[in-house]
Amino acid sequence: MSIERDLDVVIFGATGFTGKLVAEYFQSQYGNDSSVKWAIAGRNEQKLNDVKQELGISDAVEMIVADGDDDSALDTLTKRTHVVLTTVGPYQIYGEKLLSACVDNGTGYTDLCGEPAWMHQMINKYNDKAKETGANIVFSCGFDSVPFDLGVHYLQQHAKKQTGDAIEYVKGRVRKMQGTFSGGTAASLKATMVAAKKDKSIMAALINPFSLADTNVATEQPDGNKPYFDEQLGTWVAPFIMAAINTKNVHRANYLSNYAYGKAFKYDEMLMTGPGEKGEAMAKHVANDKSLASDDGPKPGEGPSKEERENGFYDVMFVGNATNGDMLAVSVKGDKDPGYGSTSKMIAESALCLCKDVSLSGGFYTPASALGDRLISRLEANAGLTFTIEK
Repeated sequence: MSIERDLDVVIFGATGFTGKLVAEYFQSQYGNDSSVKWAIAGRNEQKLNDVKQELGISDAVEMIVADGDDDSALDTLTKRTHVVLTTVGPYQIYGEKLLSACVDNGTGYTDLCGEPAWMHQMINKYNDKAKETGANIVFSCGFDSVPFDLGVHYLQQHAKKQTGDAIEYVKGRVRKMQGTFSGGTAASLKATMVAAKKDKSIMAALINPFSLADTNVATEQPDGNKPYFDEQLGTWVAPFIMAAINTKNVHRANYLSNYAYGKAFKYDEMLMTGPGEKGEAMAKHVANDKSLASDDGPKPGEGPSKEERENGFYDVMFVGNATNGDMLAVSVKGDKDPGYGSTSKMIAESALCLCKDVSLSGGFYTPASALGDRLISRLEANAGLTFTIEK
């Protein structure tokens, strides 16, 4: 599709809490880089102007007024840019028109979506058209699911260098994490559960670990829904709330790579809580914690202070037994809180990576399947993430 585009990335939703953090990152990292042409977009011109003034964004960075319900405005916007970066969720409520415009116009797209049932619907509805127009759609470019999707990719590359073979069963284990999940994540979870109560097919997509991949190649997966003592790692582990989306993206990455991890690949994610009675008590407490879905959880548009974001961090280990019997392990660490500080950098670098570093043929991707090693390099160079081989 031949369209003259004058922008690299448009940040859609730049006046929201997370969108503003993304704009702040673009300004600090690329504000003086003439090779990166970016703009901010939203439905309220005054709020966009306020963001520019507050962050000291130069007049060279354009403001684009576009409402998520305005088909004409979205069509014009998506024809101008190589990639749209959108933080406007829940995507199942606010996302389809923008996504559809990107598909129609062969425009790249990155988001923070952690809504697997909606993603399943959008893939089924638009994947063929995206391949026709060359639109490269990359869901889940924040804490869900960049560290996890890339972490498995990184471990499997390590395993293949060591033995020539992929690891059949990979464990994703959150060792440490300080920070809060975003209000958008909480809102998406609530919207998903409301939709699932009305439509049984949505619940089926939530339950099925292969709902974003090929369900004809479906190996039974480990049960990550109950706490247990992991003998291999010497620690109690508890269910990890982001596993519901991350595992599906990892299986889609495997599917899109023609099963580079193997057709019998197994993967689960859990939170490490430590050994002994204390670790057991914490694991059981985590398993019973439903606060994210409650009315007391974080609200969209709200978030932690700058100090809280700066003091946040996460450390995730990916471990498995290679075909020679050796246990191999890698880690992915972030130096900011996962839900906001690190997420805003991850989606920014994902959008730029999609725009400048890779050549794809259109369709719906995951971060690992679309961006892979190129994104790892960007994240380590610019976004405070580290990828380390431990064993």
